[in-house]
Amino acid sequence: MPNIAVVLKQEVSRLARKEIRSQAESFRKAAAQSRRAMAAMKRRLAELERRIASLEKRTPDGAARVNADSATGARFSAKWLSAHRKRLGLSAADYGKLLGVTGWSVYGWEHGKARPRQQQLAALVAVRSLGKREIKARLKGKSK
Repeated sequence: MPNIAVVLKQEVSRLARKEIRSQAESFRKAAAQSRRAMAAMKRRLAELERRIASLEKRTPDGAARVNADSATGARFSAKWLSAHRKRLGLSAADYGKLLGVTGWSVYGWEHGKARPRQQQLAALVAVRSLGKREIKARLKGKSK
């Protein structure tokens, strides 16, 4: 006949393992869920980094990011643009060179057929503060 102490010890060990297994199951599920969430976040991060890299390739020298910040809150008026260009005595092509766009873009803005983008609006804000002499000097510098 086996020793009762040995049998009792084996039964206590078996019950303890069973209880530990049931308690650890909830922790195991939580850990698996956390790993899945972290993997999803890593995939999302990689996707966003690819998008950023793609957008940075399209932006020349980061100039758009710097200039676009100065145009926040600026309003655009087609009438004002036309009057300002005429006041300076510039053709649409020259005004476009000054802004870094074509003369057709300036023509479209003046006639309300299009609106300038944020970067171009920033250039308009910068030109707004310049005088005739400084604009003429800049145009001479750009034509060379």
